[in-house]
Amino acid sequence: MSSDAGKASQPRDDAHWMSLALDEARLAMAAGEVPVGAVLVKDGMLLARGRNAPVAGHDPTAHAEIAALRAAAHALGNYRLDGCELFVTLEPCAMCAGAMLHARLARVVFGAADPKTGAAGSVLDLFAKPELNHQTVVQGGVLSGECAQLLQAFFRGRREHARAVAQPLRDDALRTPESCFSALPAPWPEMQVADLPALEGLRLNYLDTAPDAPAGTPACLCLHGAGLWSHHLHTLVGALQAAGAPRVLAPDLIGFGKSDKPKREAFHALERHRDVLRQLLDRLDADRVVLIACESMRPLAEALAAADPGRVLALLPAVESTAPELEEARRAPFPDRGFEAALRAFGRPRKARQVSQDEAQSLARRAMGYFAPT
Repeated sequence: MSSDAGKASQPRDDAHWMSLALDEARLAMAAGEVPVGAVLVKDGMLLARGRNAPVAGHDPTAHAEIAALRAAAHALGNYRLDGCELFVTLEPCAMCAGAMLHARLARVVFGAADPKTGAAGSVLDLFAKPELNHQTVVQGGVLSGECAQLLQAFFRGRREHARAVAQPLRDDALRTPESCFSALPAPWPEMQVADLPALEGLRLNYLDTAPDAPAGTPACLCLHGAGLWSHHLHTLVGALQAAGAPRVLAPDLIGFGKSDKPKREAFHALERHRDVLRQLLDRLDADRVVLIACESMRPLAEALAAADPGRVLALLPAVESTAPELEEARRAPFPDRGFEAALRAFGRPRKARQVSQDEAQSLARRAMGYFAPT
């Protein structure tokens, strides 16, 4: 917890203070805690900050709100916090709501609702009890989308880790440590699947811009180039989404990116990769697909289109993206030579320029033409 007493500022709106609370939540997330952050304000001054730390402190009371309340009380020299406002990224629980009422806060503002433990209206509303000797004004929903997304990303990461632990790795394969990818952005949901028959127990990672899309939603399936992975398609994925693509899928082929990596080149038969992709599309109920493939993966794309012509609406070429600024991403999946069987089977990426925004947008417009109603 920290105090910012004496740091004056111009009057700010609720979104400004909630954005500072989000900064605290991100710090909590970086420390492995549930990402909840809080700030406490009085008379337009930032008085204190707090973030979740129950795991690190072995303390069930170490919620973000409690940390901020303690820091503010210390700064003011008074456990009563009359006239203060508290901004927190998640609806307070009963413990924190009780502490806020005891502190005599004037106002509490929260971001995302908490349907499981929220005590400001979701499960119960302690602030609405007229029998209590203090009434605190409560407002929810400020930057709720950003607050909820941060929490969702945290718990999605937990689930993925649990799945990874639950999915034992084959003796003849390797899995790149997550730490190799920690500095690389992941702006869209990344999913894993390991129970497709063609995978034979290996884990496939794939990017999905609409994981909750209804069955039958048209999709663009993007295939990275040899030696690359879905990270190198971010410019294209962003352009497709901006152009209105209902769903964009970008798998890391087995042996690449965050997917498992067999130790032997013999695994990498074109037919096996084709079958993995067909089964993935079946699993995701993607029955209308525009296939976009980098040139070095065109034989695989053509094999997929030939095997499933009723599903593939079109096959479009994409530019390989191995510009110098993407070199870190190119190396990340292969921390040593033991991970490089796919590179030996498919070849290392050729030197090529980065795909431009104009090229990506042009390709996106072409792809959208195949989704027009017939």
